[in-house]
Amino acid sequence: MATIDLTDTSGAAPVGGDNIALPYMVHGTDISGRLVRLGTTVQDIVDVHRYPRPIAALLAEASALAAAMASSLKFDGKLILQTQSDGPVTMLVADVTTDGALRGYVQFDEARYAALGMHDFRSLLGKGYIAFTVDQGQYAERYQGIVDLDGGNLAECIEHYFAQSDQVDMAVRTAVDVDADGRWRAGAILAQRLPEIGGEGEVTDSEAAAEAWNRALAFVGSVRPGELTDPALEGETLLYRLFHEDGVRVTETQALRQACQCSEDRLRTVLLSLSPEELADCFVDGRVSSTCEFCNTTYSFTPEDLAITRQ
Repeated sequence: MATIDLTDTSGAAPVGGDNIALPYMVHGTDISGRLVRLGTTVQDIVDVHRYPRPIAALLAEASALAAAMASSLKFDGKLILQTQSDGPVTMLVADVTTDGALRGYVQFDEARYAALGMHDFRSLLGKGYIAFTVDQGQYAERYQGIVDLDGGNLAECIEHYFAQSDQVDMAVRTAVDVDADGRWRAGAILAQRLPEIGGEGEVTDSEAAAEAWNRALAFVGSVRPGELTDPALEGETLLYRLFHEDGVRVTETQALRQACQCSEDRLRTVLLSLSPEELADCFVDGRVSSTCEFCNTTYSFTPEDLAITRQ
């Protein structure tokens, strides 16, 4: 995989852009990470449903966070970020595939939401848990991490989970904004240190490694929300601002897009796997229908549609 050394961003053609995940590595350390910038992709995800603005902001943040976390776990398949809680927002889901397809949705109680006096993270979600799952298909075992919703936002909850792990040090920042045209934008930056595996594997002294990680924590912590969502600020420029003292390099960007994995053929396959009695119970007024919660697409079949397929 090609890498670009960001020794000087002036005069260099930017390789980043919008709707991308930009992986990076800090010179001479075991620190790597990912910068995510979402524009039209997160707008497309939010547009599927008419969510109130605070709930749309939660979904936008979850989408950026899922895309950033995809770099911290080596997998081939899908990473799913999900909350379940006792607040008005009972469920929040965002997932991303290896090839950069993002989607998400929220389940919430409209009456309980309308009764809220505040719309902060804790008021919306209440008590519950956040889980991230790596799904590599039916022939591989799922990996899942679960932690209480202990934090002021989704990123802090994920940090809390990894703080309990002896394998990974992680820092995450997310930001969500609405531009002058009323379009949603979201961004995230993630930094991680893998002592057992290493990033570039150049630091062997534990004290030097700790110092490098503390600097990275300070740099990531200094990122302002606007820097993560500003379309005029190239990702390479932001990374250079943060890590130029140590040196930073980036690898090839990954394009991110809104895309759902549902399909008519997939639903038909599920229905045809049912017994004749189970399938008969699915029909209402001569049709069996299902609406995808992610993309809001409705698929509908008559008995004749499924009988033709069975032949």
